[in-house]
Amino acid sequence: MGKFFREGEKLDDADLPEWMITQEMKQAMTTLSRFSEKERQYFQYQARQDYLRQQRTIELEMKQHSKLLEQNAKELEQTSIELEQKNKALLESKEREELALLEKQNALTEIEHLKALLAKNNL
Repeated sequence: MGKFFREGEKLDDADLPEWMITQEMKQAMTTLSRFSEKERQYFQYQARQDYLRQQRTIELEMKQHSKLLEQNAKELEQTSIELEQKNKALLESKEREELALLEKQNALTEIEHLKALLAKNNL
């Protein structure tokens, strides 16, 4: 049995040495094979679980980024609307100022015209 533990890792269960061809050794090899298979399955299971956790993390991060993008898009749209409203208000204010200036110029022109008529009549 000691030789089995010392050389067990090097043994090929498909081609066992002569000293291993006993019922007990066959049973030991079968048990080892089952343990190895279970260990392999366990590592496959763990790898799958790790993969699923990573995928879930990626999905959650993508959802968070998507929400942030949507929020930023809404904020940008709102800012754009506000800027358009301010621009419109400024244009309207400028038009009122230009209209007031034009009315003032027309009034000054009318005053000059009336002064000219008075001066002509006073001659």
